[in-house]
Amino acid sequence: MRKLLLTLSLFSSFTFAQIQKVEPMFWWKGMKNPELQILVYGKNISTYNLELSDNVKIKDIQKTENPNYVFVTINTNEVNKSSFKINIKNKNKVVDSYTYELKNRQANSANRNSFTSKDIVYLIMPDRFANGDESNDSKKELIDKANRQIPDGRHGGDLRGIINNIDYIQNLGATAVWLTPVNEDNQKQHSYHGYAQTDLYKIDARYGTNEDYRELSRQLNKRGMMLIQDYVTNHWGSLHWLIQDLPAKDWIHQFADGDNGFKRSNYRTTAQFDSNVAEIDKKEALDGWFDSTMPDMNQSNPLVVNYLTQNAIWWIEYAELGGMRVDTYPYNDKVGMAKWVKAITDEYPNFNVVGEAWMHSPAHIAYWQKDSKIAEIDNYNSYLPSVMDFPLFGAIPKAITEDESWDKGMIRIYDNFTNDFLYPNVNNMFVFMENHDTERFNEITNGNINDYKLGLTLISTVRGIPQVYYGSEIGMRGDKSKGDAAIRQDFPGGWKSDKQNAFTNDGRTTEQKQFHDFTAKIFNWRKNKEVIHSGKTKHFIPQNNVYVYFRYNDNESVMVVMNANTEKQTLKLDRFSEALNGFTSGKDIISNKNISVDTNNTISIDGKTSMIIELKK
Repeated sequence: MRKLLLTLSLFSSFTFAQIQKVEPMFWWKGMKNPELQILVYGKNISTYNLELSDNVKIKDIQKTENPNYVFVTINTNEVNKSSFKINIKNKNKVVDSYTYELKNRQANSANRNSFTSKDIVYLIMPDRFANGDESNDSKKELIDKANRQIPDGRHGGDLRGIINNIDYIQNLGATAVWLTPVNEDNQKQHSYHGYAQTDLYKIDARYGTNEDYRELSRQLNKRGMMLIQDYVTNHWGSLHWLIQDLPAKDWIHQFADGDNGFKRSNYRTTAQFDSNVAEIDKKEALDGWFDSTMPDMNQSNPLVVNYLTQNAIWWIEYAELGGMRVDTYPYNDKVGMAKWVKAITDEYPNFNVVGEAWMHSPAHIAYWQKDSKIAEIDNYNSYLPSVMDFPLFGAIPKAITEDESWDKGMIRIYDNFTNDFLYPNVNNMFVFMENHDTERFNEITNGNINDYKLGLTLISTVRGIPQVYYGSEIGMRGDKSKGDAAIRQDFPGGWKSDKQNAFTNDGRTTEQKQFHDFTAKIFNWRKNKEVIHSGKTKHFIPQNNVYVYFRYNDNESVMVVMNANTEKQTLKLDRFSEALNGFTSGKDIISNKNISVDTNNTISIDGKTSMIIELKK
């Protein structure tokens, strides 16, 4: 009889609700917005009573159509203890509980530094950079195992590998590190890129731990550098635990005429502001899935937006981040995203967020920047501080490699900057030659170092925030037509078995040294040049495929000359007299030569070269 009672007791306990997940797992006191919504997940958990210990008041309880979820809202300002219990009760009996911790924020956390035009951003795909911990290359609980022989497979790069090579990044002159997503991506294939995340609160174990991620950020911060998180709001991985057991059908966008709810986006995100758009096209652009394994999140659902908002703030606070880059920004519900980014910047007024809006018109890009006059037509404000200058990205390789004509050659660069009046904040824009989704710049130019020098000179001296993609600084190439893996190759020296180590000067080839040394020279010069960070621009229409512009403020002026021709060109300096007024000489920081800029004289520049002249009176 005693055995029977014991069996019945055990059976009864297992029928009660068990808390399987709580998100966020913990939070902080003293946030500007004291309201916190806690997701509590467990089998049929909403059919039980939920209470909080220590007289903590529940402001709101929200249940969804899925009984496995409860969303509990509290006011953290009303909680006087460092922790309390979330109790699940069957009638009057507590059947499960979770101790919820409210931590103390670090001093001045709300005013943390974030990336600005003073910074240079180094973009890394962690799986392909350096393997600092071989023990985590494959994990039993994660599907995709490490195999460097598979181009689209996991190669073993990790956070420890990046930590081990911070000296290299710092010496190059970069001041901020942007990692492609490192949260858990437990999809069956191609999980190395990280954009199909399956747990938003957990670093992928093949990269390391949450603690490793925070350590990387802190190590960077100690050097006056910072970590930028790549945040994905538009889609999650199909194997995300929340996707596998949806809180509600409208947590994601689903199509009745699709394959299990899936319909691919038409990718025409100009539908966001096209006054002539057909509604079916707009719906498929914004609600369609980015890929069959990437369900499209519904940011018009307040629970979804709040989940994403709290998750972003959690990472900023926990990992002491210096900024965020948001993937596929125009694919999201723009109203929901405005709420998301405003909540973040309300909590952290100095925090910078840059959105990827892969569009080709400056007007289309400008629409997405905070306080855009263009967006006012729609009575809309994105509140997004920074945008990526994709029109400039598209123009650079063409301008450098093609012959001059009315609308070709360096005039493309000039024309791009004639649109600067559209942007609310031209200094807060990413300027770049390539990234992890594009053809390698050095592939387009067939590895021509002179073309690289021209491109790097440009992004390092114009308005905005220069971003360089790992490996470009040693001449890495990659043909995107052969697949994304071709533009995401392993950095030589990141693995113990590598025959070459390009992280060291002695390990670089002569050609790699040329790329690297030029990059380091320009970047380290730029660090302390306020005139480049926030100065004004005066540029002159290119002649004979030579582009000349000045960056200036009240204290100094820099003259940049770019010759995209293969032949030497001679320029009459009197044409630039309005910018050279008061200056007679200068020093070219590239060649270290003194230069006369007397307007009665001329200046000569070799083919496929640039000059960055610090002017002197």
